[in-house]
Amino acid sequence: MTMRIEPIDATLGAVVTGVNLASLDDATWAAVHAAFLEYGVLVFPAQHLDASAQAAFARRFGEVEQLSPKGETPTFAIANIKPDGSLAQPSDEQYKILKGNEGWHTDSTYMPLASKVAMLSAVVVPPEGGETEFADMRAAWDALDAKTQAFLEGRSAFHSLYYSQSRAGFAHRTDHQYGFHDKGAPLRPVVKVHPETGRRSIYTGRHAHDLTGMAPEESERFLDELLESACQPPRVYRHTWSVGDLVVWDNRCLMHRACPYDPKYPRHLRGSRVSGDPASELAPTYADPRAAGYRPSASNR
Repeated sequence: MTMRIEPIDATLGAVVTGVNLASLDDATWAAVHAAFLEYGVLVFPAQHLDASAQAAFARRFGEVEQLSPKGETPTFAIANIKPDGSLAQPSDEQYKILKGNEGWHTDSTYMPLASKVAMLSAVVVPPEGGETEFADMRAAWDALDAKTQAFLEGRSAFHSLYYSQSRAGFAHRTDHQYGFHDKGAPLRPVVKVHPETGRRSIYTGRHAHDLTGMAPEESERFLDELLESACQPPRVYRHTWSVGDLVVWDNRCLMHRACPYDPKYPRHLRGSRVSGDPASELAPTYADPRAAGYRPSASNR
C-alpha cells in the first residue's frame, strides 16, 4: 500500500489512507508523525483496530495514561453503555461526563500532567449525531489582533473538572474517579508554545477559569468570548464516525468536543490518551474549593 495524505478543507486535519496502523514500520511511522505535527488531527478510515493494536499505536507517541485507578488498561470506553448493557441515564455519573464533553476542551488539563495526544476509534455509532468536532488553536492564535495577543502573553488560568461540570449543571463527588480528585487545580499558561513545532496556540477550554489578573466574573466572560470566537470556521473540522475509524489529535494545539445524539441509541468510542512530557505539560496545582479536603491558604492563588 502507498500512504496518501489528503488535507481537510480547514486550517487543520488530514485523512490518511493506504496505511495499516496495526503493522507500522518505522519509516511509515515517521511519515505519520510528521503529518500529525503538521495537521494536528489525522483521520484513518476503516482501520478496525482491536484494543491491543490501538494501545500499541498510542505507545508510538509516548507513555499511555492509565485512566482506571487500577491501571489495568491503556484504552478506555467513551460510551453511554453501562456494564450490564443498559444505556446511561441522566442520574448516572457516566451520563454527566458524556454531556460535559459536549463543551470545547483539551484532555486532562485538570490533572497535574496534561495529555499531549489522544485518539478515539469507533466501535458503535448512533444512526445520526454523535460526531466529534476539532478546533485549531494555532490558527485561532494567529487570527487574534496584536493587542489581544499581548494581553494574553504571560497570563495563566486554573483548570478544574469540578468547575466545568458544575457550569454544565452537574455535581460530582471527590473520589478515585479520574479527574475528580483532591490534588488541586493546575495553573496553566493560556498561550501554549508547542514543544515540538514551536507554534503558539490558545490553551484554555471549558475547564479553564480565574484568569490571573482578572476578577472571577470578568475572567469567565472573557474566556467564554475567547473560546467562542476561536472555535469558528475555517478553524473547525467535524468528523462523522463510521465503525472502524480511528482519529488521533494533538492536545497541545487543538480543542475538541462531542456533538449531541439521541441517548436512546448506543454510542461507543474506544479512547487512548498519551501523557504529556513533564517539561511542557506538568503544571503546579493549587487547592480547589470544589474538592473534598480543600484547605484555604495563601498558596491557593
